[in-house]
Amino acid sequence: MSIDLKQLKYFLAVAEEKSFSRAAERLHISQPPLSQQIMKLESELGVRLFTRTTRSFELTVAGKALMVEAAELLGKMRMTIDTIRQIDRGEVGRLRVGIVGSAMWGPIPRLLEQFQSQFPRVTWTIHELGPNDQWEALRNRQIDVGFWREPRIEPEVLKQANLRQDLCFPENVCVAINERHPLAARADIELIDIANEPMLTLHLTQSAEPRYLIQCCVNAGFEPMIFQEAAEPQTLLAMVGAGLGVALLPETTGRIGWPGVKFMPIRTNPPSANLYISYLAQDDAPVVRAFLKILAPDPQAGPRAGG
Repeated sequence: MSIDLKQLKYFLAVAEEKSFSRAAERLHISQPPLSQQIMKLESELGVRLFTRTTRSFELTVAGKALMVEAAELLGKMRMTIDTIRQIDRGEVGRLRVGIVGSAMWGPIPRLLEQFQSQFPRVTWTIHELGPNDQWEALRNRQIDVGFWREPRIEPEVLKQANLRQDLCFPENVCVAINERHPLAARADIELIDIANEPMLTLHLTQSAEPRYLIQCCVNAGFEPMIFQEAAEPQTLLAMVGAGLGVALLPETTGRIGWPGVKFMPIRTNPPSANLYISYLAQDDAPVVRAFLKILAPDPQAGPRAGG
């Protein structure tokens, strides 16, 4: 048996119009090929679908049953095609987003809100992971995109890992300092001004970012005195608020208004806290493409900075 959807579409048009001529007009075909398709369908099924007279025709019992089933089948097919097209446009699916904690104090919540608004049928989840863990999660396809900060990964390393990394949100580092500290009275400071202050930092083995910040201090002319290391920026801020030292953190960290802490801009050559997005270089997942378009909505604008 060889019955195709076109035959069912033709049959349904005839059944609904109750006229071969009107059905042919609706389908934008001539009447002879329409009649041939209906006859072929009846032959394939081995039943008569219409009772024909010289003046009219009526659906048989089998024809009435097929009319109901064909309408349902074609309706489901249209829904399936629509869903497939939505999936291809990234409008349906799942997106797993890896982030470093400090990213949620910056533009990421607004980005996710925009994505939610434009793609309401996509389910997304947040996975708060350090850069090292995100790296492995991306390679193992446990997350779809990851956000972490400086330093940027070397192109050759990215190529070997089959990853891409694009700059999406430029940002500088500031100094988190106790509000009672003499330096807090200034409008801004130089990095060298904290040379003799106890340094509070994220774990140096946690990712390359805290090691990069230490190197920035060295480049500025001093070796920082590491007093304590912690896993989360909130822990560093709590210690700064207690007067235990200073910390180098992204400027957007100041949005949370931590008690007893002032966030000081660095006047000259502030270290970067740029936020990058990383994803599989050969991943053609439509949902990922849709998410990347939120970051760079104009395809004529060229690659994202740092891409």
